[in-house]
Order: sequence, then C-alpha cells, then structure tokens
Amino acid sequence: MVARSAGRSPVWLVAVWGATRLLLLLFVLKVLVFPGPDVTSDVSVIYRDWYEVLRTGAFPSDDVTWQYPPAAAFAILSPALLPFLAYATAFFVLVCAVDAAVLALLWRAGRGSGRSPRGAWVWVVGVPLLGPTVYARYDLMVTAVAVAALLAAGRHPRVAGALAAVGALLKVWPALVLVGMGGRRPWVAAAVGGAGLAGLFAVTMPGAFAFLTFQRERGVEVESLGALVFHVARHFGWEGGVLLNYGSMEFLGPHVDTVSTVSMGLSAAAFGWLLLWRVRAARSPGPRSPRSRSPEPQPQPPQPQPQPPESSESRPPESRSPGSRSSRSPSSRSRFAAHTAADAAFVAVLLFTVTSRVISPQYLVWLVGLAAVCRCFRASRMRIPVALVLAASLVTVLEFPFLFADVVASTPLGIALLAVRNGLLVAAALVGARALWRDTVRRGSAGGRPGASGPGISRAPSADSPATAG
Repeated sequence: MVARSAGRSPVWLVAVWGATRLLLLLFVLKVLVFPGPDVTSDVSVIYRDWYEVLRTGAFPSDDVTWQYPPAAAFAILSPALLPFLAYATAFFVLVCAVDAAVLALLWRAGRGSGRSPRGAWVWVVGVPLLGPTVYARYDLMVTAVAVAALLAAGRHPRVAGALAAVGALLKVWPALVLVGMGGRRPWVAAAVGGAGLAGLFAVTMPGAFAFLTFQRERGVEVESLGALVFHVARHFGWEGGVLLNYGSMEFLGPHVDTVSTVSMGLSAAAFGWLLLWRVRAARSPGPRSPRSRSPEPQPQPPQPQPQPPESSESRPPESRSPGSRSSRSPSSRSRFAAHTAADAAFVAVLLFTVTSRVISPQYLVWLVGLAAVCRCFRASRMRIPVALVLAASLVTVLEFPFLFADVVASTPLGIALLAVRNGLLVAAALVGARALWRDTVRRGSAGGRPGASGPGISRAPSADSPATAG
C-alpha cells in the first residue's frame, strides 16, 4: 500500500527529483567535485565560444567541433535569457528548468485510464544515473522536445510533427519519433515545418549546414560498439592510437575506416528493418480489444425483410457505407495504438545508437527520455528494454567520467566497462525490436483468419486508443 501511494502521489516524486537535481547542480557549479575529468568545460569554453560567434549572425563553420544542425543555435544562445548570470551558470539553470518541465509532462501523461506514473519515475531516477554530464550538454533540451512530440501525437498530430521537425534541426535523432506515428498529418507537418525552418537558417545565417561535412569525416569514438575491436587489438600489437579528433576521443590508425564503414552499414540495415516494420505493421489489423476471445454462439434474431436499395445521397451520414470517410472509426483510420509511437521511437533510437560510430555519455539521456514516455503507457512492451537502459546508464557514469582514463588507455577494467555498457544497449535494442514486431505485426501464418494466433501476434491485448486518426 505504501509503495502504491508513493507511485501515485507527486510529493515523493518531486522530493526525489529535487534532491537529485540539487546534487547535479552542486556538481556542475563545482560546489562539489565529481571524480574524473571536468565535464563542464564544454559549456564554459566551447559553448561560450560558439555563443560569441552565433551572436554575430553566423555559424562557427570554421570550428570542426561544431557538428550540429542549425537549430542547435537556440540551445547555445539560450543563456542570454538570463543575462544576470554567467554564461555557464545560466546554461545549467536552464537545463534544470527544462528537466522540471519534462517531469511535469510525464506526470500529466501518466494519469488516467491505461496510463502509469512509472514513466515519471523512470525520468526522475534515470537522469541522475548519468552524473553531472547530463547537465553539461544540451542533449537534455533536445530530449524534452522529443518527449513533448511523442506525448502530443495522440491528440495533436500536427503539433507532434512540428516538434519532431524542430528536434531534428536541433540534433537530427528526434526525427525518429515519427516512425511509429499513424496517419499523414504528423509527417506533413514535420516536412513543411522542417523545410521552412531549415530554409530560414540557410538564407539568414551562413554556414548553417557545414556540420554535414564534419560528421562525415568523423572516426570511431572510443566508447562506441565498434571501438571494442581496437581496445582489444591494442593488446595484440595494433599500431593505431587514441587522439582528440572532431571534439571527441577517437581511434585513428589501420582499419579504422573499415570499422567505420561497417558501423554505417549496420545503421543502414537498422533503417531497412524499421522501414520493413512500418510497412508490415501498417498492413496488419489494428489493436485488438481486451479479452478478444471468440464469443459464445448467441441465438440469431430474426432477419429483417430486404428493403429496396436507396442512393447514398438520400441516406443520413451515419448510415453510409463503412468505407466512406465520414463513417470511419478511429481504429479503422489508424493501425497503431497510443503506446506504439513511443515504443517504436525508443527502439529506433536504440538501434541507431548502438550502430553509431559515436556513443557519447549524453546520448543515454535520449534513451532515458523515450523510455520514460514508454512507461507512461501500461500497454507498452518495453519494460525489459527500459530496465536494461537504466542499468546501462549506471555503467555509463562509471566509464565516463569516473574511469574514463581506463577507457582511453584500453585497460582491462576500461574494456570490461565498455563491454558491459554496450552489451546492455545491444540487448535492449534486440529485445525491444522483437517486442515491437510481435506487438504490431501479424505474420502471414495467421492468414488473416478471425481469431488466428500465430507466433508473430502479441498475446496481450492493447489497452489504449489509437495514436492518431489522420
């Protein structure tokens, strides 16, 4: 009873959030010292330098560490909203305010039938697991936009699409939140809004898309899945090394290009799987209603005498054929349940994270945010992947910044930490992909028969409503 009341009452939620976020602020403001290298220098030095350039109306296109889409300028310039504070302090305070806004969104989303407060708890617990790094990067701001887009998808699909477009122009990956949204409205809104905003940047600020060149030339970052090959190879005479390259510690040397190419190939394969899933899921029947067992035979009422046919124009709107636009039910217009958009976005970002050439610690906050949205829905199939991501977050703060020197030096401890963290992420991606497929795709073995139950059909019914009706 105590545990249930703690889960439903916002008092404990706010108390834990306040305590953990105060601790994060004390670390980034250097009142307390967190073990390992200083994680705040990105804000106090790099972001600050970019801020001075962006204020002139141009992008820092001569700086190879600028590898972000043009809307990232909003995040870098945001400390100007608090001119009475130093740049770094203002940035940390704003990140904390955005953190609180995400909590409010998740708490509200977790109320009502078929919803759960566990999503808000995932956010409250998951963010501090990443340590002070999560407040010393602008990724939490990007995550807030993606969370808002997913939570708006059910009732405001156009708003969801517009937010996805803004997020994509902040850091690309939020475009993936569209993959599980039903209907055309969010996609059209994203395309129109994204094109308009991108065009505005291209016309008004030089160098808006220089980041594309810098991203293409990146190597294999030391924390990525592919980097494990070189960590082990260093113990067997590999002649390469680790250098600061394009703003991160990367492996440079023989065969790095090969591993980089393989990573991009895996990302392409992940995209192909998502495309296949989208097509197959869209062709499958919509979510089944609860307790969708075959009903007992009932006596049939007397059949009415046939009536002469009448034209569709003479019939009232509610009596027209099921195929007419005015009589379509929401379930016939959307084949995705409300939780499907969140589950699909979570799986998509997981797949692209584990196949990326770079897995920076702050990337985990993307996954924590999407995991929190998934757990707002009781019908979500992502319980195990969410738990794996939270475990990976805890290991992440150990490998960076706490024991980052071991990672860079490829010590047995550093390799073990990376293997465990990346292994947890790979497991989360595979388990999540399988759960998403089984929840949404009806395999051909079911043959479209009423009540057919093949191995590709989720046995558990969906308890929420369609995500969109566009």
